[in-house]
Amino acid sequence: MKKTIFGLTAAFFVTAASANTPIPDVSPVSEGQHVVINIPQQRLFLYTDGKLTKIYPVAVGKAMTQTTLGEHKIGAKAFNPTWHIPKSIQKERGDGVKSVPAGPNNPLGPVFVRLGDPKLGLGIHGTNAPASVPGVRSHGCVRMKSPDALEFAKTIASGAPASVIYQMASLNEDANQNLWLAAYQDPYGKKNLDTAVLKKSIAAWAKAHGKTINPAKVDAILKNRTGAANCLTCTKGVKLKTPLKSLAWTSGSSAFSKPKIAPKPAPVKDVVLPKGTEIEVEADDTPASAPNQSVRPEANPAKLYNTPASTPSYPKYDIPEGSEPTGVLF
Repeated sequence: MKKTIFGLTAAFFVTAASANTPIPDVSPVSEGQHVVINIPQQRLFLYTDGKLTKIYPVAVGKAMTQTTLGEHKIGAKAFNPTWHIPKSIQKERGDGVKSVPAGPNNPLGPVFVRLGDPKLGLGIHGTNAPASVPGVRSHGCVRMKSPDALEFAKTIASGAPASVIYQMASLNEDANQNLWLAAYQDPYGKKNLDTAVLKKSIAAWAKAHGKTINPAKVDAILKNRTGAANCLTCTKGVKLKTPLKSLAWTSGSSAFSKPKIAPKPAPVKDVVLPKGTEIEVEADDTPASAPNQSVRPEANPAKLYNTPASTPSYPKYDIPEGSEPTGVLF
């Protein structure tokens, strides 16, 4: 029998994680779930028991409204949230509207998952503008395409650690033992890419594998920062082959990144707020019908809500008995 993780099979996770996305140098916890969000890469990585199980594209905060870096925890979930519009945005709108109910016009999409201390005002949520994902454009929250947000919310457990990192490069070995380098833009102007340490890791890996790497090619990749994975050891035409393994390049090592041994996490109960809970966060109020959104059929917000057009749209969710907390403020 296949091992089941939070209601989904491990086999499904392995298949879903096979996208050709470069992996950051992180050390997830060895037991339980761990969320990692790499700001320059605009990707969310979900690890389960130390292994990568899913990758999602995300939109993150703009330079003026940055997503808070550091160590956080996944908090409560709110399905079909009502968006309580902050006073600052109410003033910008000038139309007297104070809240937006659940439905295709809600910028939080069909679900909101708290990220970190509520005082930070952060969350991981869906969107009514799927074409905005991935990107660097939110007011600080982490925005996902709504089908992804629903899948993530049903998978992740309240209390799981969540690391928001800022790595401007990924250094991966593929299944053919070729070395691949990707470099990303610097949306927050951190200028924290330590090229000397990165090149030290590349040189150590090349020496250990008896390969020669052209320094000029490395420099060109770091200069262009396209975000694409570039092979440093392949002949022309060779394609990247998964699974990928990240090198511990932030320490200049040629070894692979490894999970960190942490105390066994205490059992946690998912915290699911009542349907329609008001969430006050800085979000973009972009109508789903706005031009140039190129909504994919499977990401069409209207298809996430199955009710007549004349009434607010609400998908159905089963909230575990006793899971609705009291005194939880968003």
